[in-house]
Amino acid sequence: MTLDRRRFMGAAALLATPHVAFAKVATARRFVFVVQRGAADGLNTVVPSADPAYAELRGALAIDPASTLRLDGSFGLHPALVQLHQMHTAGQARFIHAVASPYRERSHFDAQNVLESGASAPYQLKDGWLNRLVRMLPADDKAAIAFASAVPMALRGSAPVVTYAPSNLPEADDDLMQRVEQLYARDAQLHGLWSSALAARGMAGGSGSAGRGERRQDSAALGRMAAGFLARPDGPRIAMIETTGWDTHSAQNARLATQLRGLDALIAALRDGLGPVWADTVVLVATEFGRTARANGTGGTDHGTGAAAMLAGGAVLGGAVVSDWPGLAPGQLLEGRDLKPTLGLDVLVASACAQTFGLDLGLTLRTLFPFASASASALPGLVRA
Repeated sequence: MTLDRRRFMGAAALLATPHVAFAKVATARRFVFVVQRGAADGLNTVVPSADPAYAELRGALAIDPASTLRLDGSFGLHPALVQLHQMHTAGQARFIHAVASPYRERSHFDAQNVLESGASAPYQLKDGWLNRLVRMLPADDKAAIAFASAVPMALRGSAPVVTYAPSNLPEADDDLMQRVEQLYARDAQLHGLWSSALAARGMAGGSGSAGRGERRQDSAALGRMAAGFLARPDGPRIAMIETTGWDTHSAQNARLATQLRGLDALIAALRDGLGPVWADTVVLVATEFGRTARANGTGGTDHGTGAAAMLAGGAVLGGAVVSDWPGLAPGQLLEGRDLKPTLGLDVLVASACAQTFGLDLGLTLRTLFPFASASASALPGLVRA
């Protein structure tokens, strides 16, 4: 039996698709962590339209309050987030403002490490809070999954992790798949990997490949693919989805609108694809740090501190904005330039996870964020009991 090199490599790529993070948990609830890599601008996502300093600080970047999607008397949502606003109206989305991890410098790499590891400083921990969450849950034959090009820091740890993402290679035909199956049948290690890859491929709807001309990371397609995994009775209960491109130093208005439309489409596709399972789902969206309160000279914003986070899902107690708003007047800004955080991201994550899975909050906080303050107050009423 012979295979030409191009066809063999196309099939072998299925084995090398490290883009799904599997770990075993027993629960009907689904928890999805969507990370916004690049520092998403919370001030133009959840707009503090009632703060008189907002428009002056942002200048041409300010979102007109009349164009925002109203959340309450103080905040409006960016007009690109139409589906998330509908979820908010339906009581299935909640927005959290002036939130940040303990990190106070301005390096993307260090900030993402703190965000995902659950540490108080970069490279303090070698595993991630999401992996530690998996280890808190009772195990059976269920799985956890991450959509990324490699195992994300949040999912690194002792719980078994695999990754899954679509490939740009042409899809292999049935004849080729059968030939590769025969080729690997006598190799114990490769046969096991091949069988695992085929199982993941089947959960994804039969194909790990993007069609010709299809974008590699189409947001709605990514949401549909994730839903295909999560909706299965034997599918994963915990997931992580990476989004990139949030670093808006220039031309921010157009770029941020595109990013937010993609995020909106992703979560809407996840909702629609999950069907009745959406009622048991909690989606957390967070970024490594926010952006400066004041616009820069290139039509953008620079690395900041305080940011906005989101919770969405049928299991979320939505319809509200959570914020101890610090204000944007000169004396209210952190270091005279950033939105001052008034809520720890560690408290938000631990509260959401504990309420999602019925875990003790204190134990969850200590496990996921070992350096968090023991006196930290929980955020009640985020998730339905």
